[in-house]
Amino acid sequence: MAHADGGLGRPTRWVLALVASCVLCVADPTGEAQAQGVPAALPKAVGTFTYWGGLIFSEEANTMLVQRIKQWGKERGVPVDVVMINQNETVQRVSAAVEAGTMPDALDMGRDLMLLLSRNNRLEPVDDVFDRIGGEHGGWLPSADSATNPKDFGGKRYGVPFGTSGNLLNRRDDLLSAAGAKDPPQTWEELSKLAAAVQRPPKYYGMGFALSNVGDGNLTTSMLQSWGGRIGDDAGKRCTLDSPPTRAFLKWITEAHAAGLFPPGVTTWDGAGDNTAYQSGQAIFIANPGSVYLYLKKNDPELAKSSKYSALPRGPAMRVAPQNPNVRAIPATGKNKQLAKNLLVYLADDKFMADYYNYAIYGPVLNSQKTASVFRESPLHAGLLDLALNGTPPGFPDVANAALAEYETNFLTPKMVQKVVVDKKSIQAAVQETQAACQAIYDKHK
Repeated sequence: MAHADGGLGRPTRWVLALVASCVLCVADPTGEAQAQGVPAALPKAVGTFTYWGGLIFSEEANTMLVQRIKQWGKERGVPVDVVMINQNETVQRVSAAVEAGTMPDALDMGRDLMLLLSRNNRLEPVDDVFDRIGGEHGGWLPSADSATNPKDFGGKRYGVPFGTSGNLLNRRDDLLSAAGAKDPPQTWEELSKLAAAVQRPPKYYGMGFALSNVGDGNLTTSMLQSWGGRIGDDAGKRCTLDSPPTRAFLKWITEAHAAGLFPPGVTTWDGAGDNTAYQSGQAIFIANPGSVYLYLKKNDPELAKSSKYSALPRGPAMRVAPQNPNVRAIPATGKNKQLAKNLLVYLADDKFMADYYNYAIYGPVLNSQKTASVFRESPLHAGLLDLALNGTPPGFPDVANAALAEYETNFLTPKMVQKVVVDKKSIQAAVQETQAACQAIYDKHK
C-alpha cells in the first residue's frame, strides 16, 4: 500500500489477511502488486545493499540522502551501506568497479556516463520505475523526459532523474557595480573585458573557470558551441571540431589566459577549484550550479549578499545554457534489482525532495516538484527552475549521443586549451590534434 513517504508502509492486519487469500496478485518489479493495491513481498537482500550517492557541496543534503536511504533499509529490513562519492570521480570509480566486478546495487550519475554504460549493457532498464514515478507525481518535466528518452538509448530508459543541474554565472556584484557594471554580461567577450577592467591580481582575478580535466572544465565545450563550433555533424556520426568558429573561440580564451585573467593553476584545478577561488574572494566570475551559493549562505553571508546569479552569456553565434538531469541507475550486474527499484520510488517522495532541494543544488524534474517553496524563495534555485524549464538540451546544438559523451568524459575541449596555454602549441596544431582524437571516438561509435 503506497504511503505519502513514497515507499511501502507496513501492512495492516486486513491487508495481511487479504494477502493470505489473494491468488490474483501479480508482482510488480518495484515491489508492489498490480491487483487490488496489495503490497507484494520484497525479496530478501543478497548481502548488504550498497548505494553510491553523488557527493555535493552541501553537507546537509548529503546527510539527508544517506539518512533517507538508511531509513528505507530499516523499514524494509535491508542492511544498507551508503557511500558518497565526489561526482568528479564517479567515472573513475565506476570504471574500476566494472573491471573488478564490484558495482553497487544502485548509484547516482550524470547523463553522459549513463549513456556510455547503457551502450555497453552495463545498466538495467528502468522504464517501469520511470513510468510509475511520473504517474504518481504529475508527470515528468519535458527536459527530464527528453534527456532520458529511449530513442537515444536503444529503445529503453536506463536512469531515473532526480535533479536538474547546470551552470549559472556567479558574479561579484559589489566589485562590478562599483566599476559601473550593474547588469550581468550578455556575452562571453563582454565578460572578459569586464574581468580585465575590474580584476586586481594577485588579490582577485576575473575569470575563475576551470581549464582542467574535470567536469567543470567542460564548460569550455559550451563556450565553444556558443561561438558556433560543433563537436559533431547533424547526424552525430562525424567529428567537425576543426572549423573557423572553434579557432575563434580558442583564440579568445587563450588570449584571456595570456592576459592573466585566470587565477594561477586553473589548468590543474580539481573539481572544487572554482568553488575555492570564489569563496576565498579570488575570482570575480565563475560558473557553478549552486554549491558556492549554499556555502556562502551558511559561511559568508556578506559575500553571499554581494553575489548575483544569471544565465550563461551568449557567444557570437548563440547562447548555450545546458541543463542536464542527474539520474539514479541500477547496474545490470546487481543482485538486488527489485529492491533497487523500490528504493528509487521511495526516494522520489515529494516531501523528501522538497526538503532536499532546500539544501541541494538541483532544479526540479517532476511537475509536482515545481511548487516547492525553495524555487520561489532562493534566487539561486529560481535560476535553476528557469534552467529546468528553459535551458538548452544536453549536448545542444550537437547530438547528445555516446560519441559526444565520450568526448566530454575525456575532457577533450579543456585539453585542447591546455595544448596552447601549457604546451605552447599553435592554435592550428591544438585544433588538428583534438580533431583527430575526436574523430577516433566518433569512428568507434559508428
